Amino acid sequence: MRTRIKELRARDNLTQLDLAMKVGVRRETIVFLEKGKYNPSLKLAFDIAQVFNLSIEEVFVFEETDNKKSK
Repeated sequence: MRTRIKELRARDNLTQLDLAMKVGVRRETIVFLEKGKYNPSLKLAFDIAQVFNLSIEEVFVFEETDNKKSK
């Protein structure tokens, strides 16, 4: 999964700490999200998207893995 969090934070002039405080997580969680090392819960994804006034799909890009084949 890719995210646009870093890009959106820059657009809105938010630090990682600012965003973390707005959504109620630690700054490290934002770091891990931006690096693709952590998949957020649905609630956290929704909360982050809400901060940027976007849909979850506009913030998080879910990519199909090789293990999943479409039917």
